Amino acid sequence: MYPFALTTTEARSPHARWHKLPLESVRLTGGFWASRQDINRRVTIPHGLEMLERVGTLDNFRIAAGLKDGEYRGKMVFLDSDVYKWLEAVAYELQANPDPALQQQADEVIDLVAAAQQPDGYLNTYYQLKEPDARWTDLDFGHELYCAGHLFEAAVAYARATGTKKLLEVATRFADLLVDVFGSGKNQGTSGHEEVELALVKLYRATGNAAYLDLAKTFIDRRGKGVMRGLGWMKAEYHQDRVPVREQDRVEGHAVRAMYLNAGVADLYLETGEEALLQSLERQWQDMTRGKLFLTGGLGSRYEGEGFGDPYELPSDQCYCETCAAIGSVFWNWRMLQITGEARFADLIERALYNGVLSGVSLDGSEFFYMNPLLSRGGYARKPWYTVACCPPNLMRLFASLPQYFVSYDRGGLQVHLYGSGTVHLPQDGGQGIALSMQSDYPWDGRVTLTVDQANGSVWELRLRKPGWCERFTVRVNDEPVEAPRLDAGYIVLERAWQPGDEVALEFGIEPYFVEAHPRVDAVRDSVAIQYGPVVYCIEAVDHPDVNLLDIRIDPSAELRATRRGDVVSENVIVIEATAQVEDPSAWDGALYRRVGNHSTRLTPVPLTAIPYYAWANRGANAMRVWIPIAR
Repeated sequence: MYPFALTTTEARSPHARWHKLPLESVRLTGGFWASRQDINRRVTIPHGLEMLERVGTLDNFRIAAGLKDGEYRGKMVFLDSDVYKWLEAVAYELQANPDPALQQQADEVIDLVAAAQQPDGYLNTYYQLKEPDARWTDLDFGHELYCAGHLFEAAVAYARATGTKKLLEVATRFADLLVDVFGSGKNQGTSGHEEVELALVKLYRATGNAAYLDLAKTFIDRRGKGVMRGLGWMKAEYHQDRVPVREQDRVEGHAVRAMYLNAGVADLYLETGEEALLQSLERQWQDMTRGKLFLTGGLGSRYEGEGFGDPYELPSDQCYCETCAAIGSVFWNWRMLQITGEARFADLIERALYNGVLSGVSLDGSEFFYMNPLLSRGGYARKPWYTVACCPPNLMRLFASLPQYFVSYDRGGLQVHLYGSGTVHLPQDGGQGIALSMQSDYPWDGRVTLTVDQANGSVWELRLRKPGWCERFTVRVNDEPVEAPRLDAGYIVLERAWQPGDEVALEFGIEPYFVEAHPRVDAVRDSVAIQYGPVVYCIEAVDHPDVNLLDIRIDPSAELRATRRGDVVSENVIVIEATAQVEDPSAWDGALYRRVGNHSTRLTPVPLTAIPYYAWANRGANAMRVWIPIAR
């Protein structure tokens, strides 16, 4: 009845329905995401190390360790976290693709980190170099616990990837200090920027030290007293400190903080099963997806506070949509998927990955976006690094670990959440285990073929997500149609005694289509966007050189034509072509406003070329828009 043993640390979380496979058990071998992983490996991760040297972040560790003279470099207090995220990305790469040269670079960075750690376990180069007497005095904005969390995540990943425990020893010494300082009955503070909560749970799973899980719970329990200093128009809600976590009824405040906190709360639920935690997360998820989520999966409506606004407050040009918020959404939704087994969470992971996350890095992997607007008048360009450089290494670690989001398992079978080309191998103690291969040109083509390469003779379920955007699909097993396949929570369920050579052929009906927003989303009322499968599209000025994009209108009954072209952006993608109209503004005669009346509006047909939103701003800074007004 239970052909699969639970083998990973996360698999032993008692309240997970589905479990993460070891990273080395899933490989992307071709297609869309394998290409992005390759660019991340060859370009983005080396670029990250170069920038950490250039801006002085690594020098801060050298100075703190007494290996170099100088003062703290950089304007921000949280620069240590960029080093830790880079190390975490390297760990995932080494786990999947051992590389002695890359490991040596990482080991040298780890030596710097270890050398900078103080005798009592404390480690934060800003406070060690700039304010040595100010430890733990500004938990709201000081980011000490935030940096510690990223250290813990990197340490766990690196130990698993290489077997080397040096960074893990640094992390546990620091975590032990946190237990001593912030444990029950001691310093009653908690982190203004959440991250340490989920990291402590990871450290608990890796070490078995229950004190780390207890501290994660303690930090979560201390939120909601309304005492943290706000920022701008937001008060304590900026830090998710307005109400206790279990009473939280809406997603609010700084978007990245909210996502990281909810990921940590979900981890706590996975270990404890406390129902009030899950109920709070469900309320917030509903609030987010019903009124605070951009079409791209982006989060954060306002520049001030980088935070959520009111329901339906989703402006295209002044939205924030920080890359890290979309990444945080992936983290949170992955945990909700593990808890519930419901496809709605995988749908949101897919939406964020193809749009709000991927837009954060250039096609060549060397430049980045911090914010991801849905309308630009032409002045917004990618940069090789930022003063606040949280997003680039966050992208590095997500892309390096991406295979873990494609497939999960439980005692009864495998679940496929994302599609592409790759292999899955689940070894079994005392048996030959299970192996699958998947071939697909998804998201450009809706055909997916899965082949059983190895089986153990037992009966088990194969669950295949039916994408939320998909209105029609077919399933064949060994070339025989599956009539009325069983659907459960958005997954196609196939159960049988699988044999080597068995083949499942899926075909999702994929075509371009128009999308409209809820009428309360005032910013894009009477406008439409274009989507192809999970990919959101935009139009750029470079493809419409004689047109002001603000004048373009489109009839939502217009034919949309999907064409594979390699001459529009610098990779072979599906481009959507249509006929739009340009509204002649000359009839306004220079007026900004006029009385509504019998004014003639001249519309001129114009060819429209739409590209994937993630690919915009790769041909220089130029105007762009996702939402197109409907032709009157």
